[in-house]
Amino acid sequence: MIPEWMKDAENSPCPYRTASTRKKDFIRKTLDGVFGFFRETMISESYTKRNGLLQSLDPRVKLISIMALVLATSLTRDLRALLLVYLLTLLFAVLSRIEVTFFIKRVWLFIPIFSGIITLPIMFNVFLPGDTLLTLISPGQNAHLGPIGLPASISITHQGLILATTFTLRVAVCVSAVVLLFLTTRQDDLFKSLRSVGVPRVYVMTLAMCYRYIFLFMDMIRDLYLAKKSRTIKSMSTFEEQKWVGGRIGYTMVKSLDVSQRVHQAMLSRGFNGDVKIMHDFKMKHRDYCALVSVIGFSTLLALFSYNIIRI
Repeated sequence: MIPEWMKDAENSPCPYRTASTRKKDFIRKTLDGVFGFFRETMISESYTKRNGLLQSLDPRVKLISIMALVLATSLTRDLRALLLVYLLTLLFAVLSRIEVTFFIKRVWLFIPIFSGIITLPIMFNVFLPGDTLLTLISPGQNAHLGPIGLPASISITHQGLILATTFTLRVAVCVSAVVLLFLTTRQDDLFKSLRSVGVPRVYVMTLAMCYRYIFLFMDMIRDLYLAKKSRTIKSMSTFEEQKWVGGRIGYTMVKSLDVSQRVHQAMLSRGFNGDVKIMHDFKMKHRDYCALVSVIGFSTLLALFSYNIIRI
């Protein structure tokens, strides 16, 4: 027979899900965001195994080609040429069997938008005089904003808009080219390609070790947080949560130093001499030479066109 007190249902909301607790649970939200980013990074590794155009090229060819294209793009000041190159990156993403929506979100997630925010003041005649496109406000004659003198009317200029758009699109093209390189090239092949073009060995090894072990430490941080939550009876204050975070940061640093020493000793015991070793060797094919010559030629024409040496 069930006692009466066990039949009573409690309809009040769980105290753990109150608004104040949700505001204090900043650690979980931060970890969820970080782990979401790294899960997306791991998923993107599947693109390197697809049977696409860029995946079939030699990693050294892709690295040199992307570097040449980025250099030519950074020198380009023509908006039409930048738009053409950006459309070409979208085309190569499709030919490499990369979803366009995923590629666009990956590119425009942070850097191009951030560069657009930086160049936003250039569009106004306060910083760059030019032909008026849109008048925003008219503060009148002799108006000042602190030590800065303001024109009679604050407006968006044609020259400023073109300059801001060109800079933002230039950054977007460079980021798109680099993202294509990372999405279509295995990390080990990319690191070996860096060594083949003369990048110092210490930099390549630092990048390789950082990429491999950052996931290990992220799993360790997640385990620490889950262990804490499983042993927590009542919610902690914001100060106590921040104090716990500070302690875990110190523990993670000590743990990383210990792991680095043990990993280095294990690598030395297995014959490590400081160089990147991959089981397969790179072999250039006819299409690799054609792709390399085509991209370098296109990059050269792009740079010459940007300085009006040649006209189209």
